[in-house]
Amino acid sequence: MIDHLRALEIISRHRGDAVVVTTMSAGFVWPKVSANPGLDLMHSDAMGKISSVGLGLALALPDRRVIVLDGDGSLLMNLGTLVTIAHMAPRNLLHFVLGNDTYLTSGSQSIPNAGRIDFAGLAAAAGYAGAHRFEDGESLGRDLAAITAQPGPTFVYLKVGPAWTASRARNTPARAMLSRFRAALWEAYRRMRPPATGAVGSSDDRALAARIEKLRARESSGGAGGCGP
Repeated sequence: MIDHLRALEIISRHRGDAVVVTTMSAGFVWPKVSANPGLDLMHSDAMGKISSVGLGLALALPDRRVIVLDGDGSLLMNLGTLVTIAHMAPRNLLHFVLGNDTYLTSGSQSIPNAGRIDFAGLAAAAGYAGAHRFEDGESLGRDLAAITAQPGPTFVYLKVGPAWTASRARNTPARAMLSRFRAALWEAYRRMRPPATGAVGSSDDRALAARIEKLRARESSGGAGGCGP
């Protein structure tokens, strides 16, 4: 079993410039270890849906890795997301599930079928490009760099201990978090290059090129502050 805080510290060391989206208990602890809070999007009220948020960001920002910090109880509320992610196949998505067999934030109730669910097996069967399970920090620290170098979508289940205590937790005001996340995404859009003029691309490529040009036009007119991802 991996200490919850240590697991997040290891992920943070390998994060680079990735966008990180979190929910539930991971969101309380992640701010203590994050070195790039501008690219953190924490939704404590998105139980079951944070992987869907991560999928949307991964598709919208194909040149940037997106890391999802999910919980086992959260994932159980939206298991269909595994099939959807596998179908869309974003190569830049890394989906972590921190499993403690409990709904910790609602009173530490046991999740259904606790201790007998093979989450990594479910992800592999759904069609993820890679699925892994870790129960000790040494193995995670040793292998994570190689795992992140592989094309996704990649699923990593971490068997962790109790997630947080009052001394560990630190809330981030939603307005401040969304403001800095929007600014960081805006900067990412500015650096993205649309497909070359005249190039034959997919409908997704053309839509992305149109979106980038629209955002650049808004920036030049002084309207960047109202941009949304």
